[in-house]
Amino acid sequence: MLIDTHTHIYGPEFDEDRVEVILRAKEAGVNHLILPAVNEESVSRMRQMKSLYPDYCSMAIGLHPEDVRTNYLQQLQFVKDELQTGDYIAVGEIGIDLYWDKTFQQEQEEAFLLQVQWAIEQDLPLIIHTRDSLHRTLQLLEPYKHKNLKGVFHCFGGNVEDAEAIFRMGDFKLGIGGVLTFKNSSLEQTLKNVPVDKIILETDSPYLAPVPKRGKRNEPALLIHLLPHLMDIYQCDEETLCKTLKQNTINLFGEN
Repeated sequence: MLIDTHTHIYGPEFDEDRVEVILRAKEAGVNHLILPAVNEESVSRMRQMKSLYPDYCSMAIGLHPEDVRTNYLQQLQFVKDELQTGDYIAVGEIGIDLYWDKTFQQEQEEAFLLQVQWAIEQDLPLIIHTRDSLHRTLQLLEPYKHKNLKGVFHCFGGNVEDAEAIFRMGDFKLGIGGVLTFKNSSLEQTLKNVPVDKIILETDSPYLAPVPKRGKRNEPALLIHLLPHLMDIYQCDEETLCKTLKQNTINLFGEN
């Protein structure tokens, strides 16, 4: 009953054993994957996987902030053209990333806002990446507050105040992944103050594998390691939790 709402399983990290990875996901109860693009080059890989597993995968299209460079307008035109195909359930992965390099911050912000506008026009949810940039991202979204803004703040790791600021902006969920299981993470304490209908599950595979696989390649089957933590936080049984998480995902992205 689980849905991995954010996996890059189409990437080269899975070229040697993608079939086995998908089998393990299905055996673990992960019955659907959402694949977010990061740039033009990733789309052909994503489409190939979608063609092989048409009912198991859904796609999102966007230009990742780390891929915003001097040719970003050309990349954005590609995103815009792809959106016209109607093949995508969300706009993402988009956002602002100021962790490694701020050289292209202005271009990142321009690219982000253009893609936000396209999502609003097409009534699609956003998949938002923020790294060292949550406050700035919320500032940029402020003019669009409640103008059909919806989506997920991917790989959320903030505090209660951050979560509340996100929810005030529109119909947003928090993407919860392997960080929840890390010993040095405060996310478990934060989620005790966040309603269960405000979260969805993701792996961001191949990145951020949960304990006990931390440091290894992540994959969709490892979502199951999040469940004991969430059952404890929300004081519910596994079946109730999984039904709620699935409904949260459907409410945001539609039936897959």
